[in-house]
Amino acid sequence: MNVLVAGGAGYIGSHTVKELLAQGHNVTLFDNFSTGKRELITGGTVVEGDLMDLDRLRSVFRSASIHAVLHFASLIQVGESFRDPQKYYTHNLISSLNLLQAMLEAGVKRFIFSSSAAVYGAPHSTPITEDHPCFPVNPYGWTKNMVETVLRDYSRAYDLSFIALRYFNAAGADPQGRLGEMHDPETHLIPNICLSLLGRKSGLELYGSDFPTPDGTAVRDYIHVTDLALAHTLALDNLAENSESHFLNLGANHGYSVLEVIRKCEEITGMTVDFRRKPRRRGDVPELLASKTRAEHVLGWTPRQSSLDNIIQTAWRWHSSRI
Repeated sequence: MNVLVAGGAGYIGSHTVKELLAQGHNVTLFDNFSTGKRELITGGTVVEGDLMDLDRLRSVFRSASIHAVLHFASLIQVGESFRDPQKYYTHNLISSLNLLQAMLEAGVKRFIFSSSAAVYGAPHSTPITEDHPCFPVNPYGWTKNMVETVLRDYSRAYDLSFIALRYFNAAGADPQGRLGEMHDPETHLIPNICLSLLGRKSGLELYGSDFPTPDGTAVRDYIHVTDLALAHTLALDNLAENSESHFLNLGANHGYSVLEVIRKCEEITGMTVDFRRKPRRRGDVPELLASKTRAEHVLGWTPRQSSLDNIIQTAWRWHSSRI
């Protein structure tokens, strides 16, 4: 298919573009490069533009026969969303509405949305199923929840078929070493551990030691970015054959605490992680653990790269190669 990938030069977007190209799809990569990196582009037609510019989007759909859209482009930092919620509500909502408007005007009815486990908030039970109530605890999560609400309404009104993929903790790097995580600033645990071990950050800050978990640190479900990319291609295949819309978790259904991740990094690298304990961050929940049953059933998806060892090994190789 001819697919438009919004935010295709970002972390998850770039891995998905690589997988789409490997499977023979024609990719138009749309990115404003505010956070996306040109060095993460592995092919396709690159269009520089901003989702806030509706006319620019319309021109892309006029110039290419697009069959489906994958939407990765959004602001993602939870802490920043508390400090500047207007920025997050304005960007994440309007950019999504513009993209949907442009595609519907062009008669494109297949949409894959990069959502988040943040839509659930503090879970009542784990593992979290897609039927769990959604009540986000931070503005970032609310923006994802609001776009999901828009998708429900647009599906009913405009015959839009969508799959919203609720990521848990994306981690790791391309096993071939071509792609990896390059956020600035970096807020994710595993790359921050790697950067601290490589001397590119001064130590590691561990946020929260008093959670109701076995060791007091937050527990998260880590999913390898290559497994995420594969899920998107399977979602595209699904929409090509079916018109039914879905909300699907993407996680490994196994959780690790922050201290467990630190110890595993030390084991793999042979180095000692210097960390400082800090208070909990606003909006952090004790545990997030995905039920992946529905994604397995709907997409035939099984995470194959998401052992903690493989996640850390691929991330370490990526960051070490960039010294």
